[in-house]
Amino acid sequence: MQLNGEWETAGPGVERRLVALGKRMMAVRVRFAKDAVGALHAHPHEQLTQVLSGRFRFWVGGEVLEVAAGDSLCIPGGLEHGTQALEAGELLDIFSPLREDLLDGPTASPE
Repeated sequence: MQLNGEWETAGPGVERRLVALGKRMMAVRVRFAKDAVGALHAHPHEQLTQVLSGRFRFWVGGEVLEVAAGDSLCIPGGLEHGTQALEAGELLDIFSPLREDLLDGPTASPE
């Protein structure tokens, strides 16, 4: 993923773009078309998510949450989670430590 590069496809109706990168944390914007799904998954990274626009249903562990623009949530590392866009919208995901699996190319390396 290129820092401030082009949006890349992350699944049907889902695009993402790396917007900030530090030595121990990173921020990724993620756009969803209405009804698009971020599949259930888990990773060891702690994740803070801010809803920039739209409405989403999140599954976090065994809990179901509905969030809208201005809402945020914290997802502990290792906890299974996923989302569905109830309407088109955008999220800002902040990960710590870095999600090495999302990094690609020389401009995405921390300085």
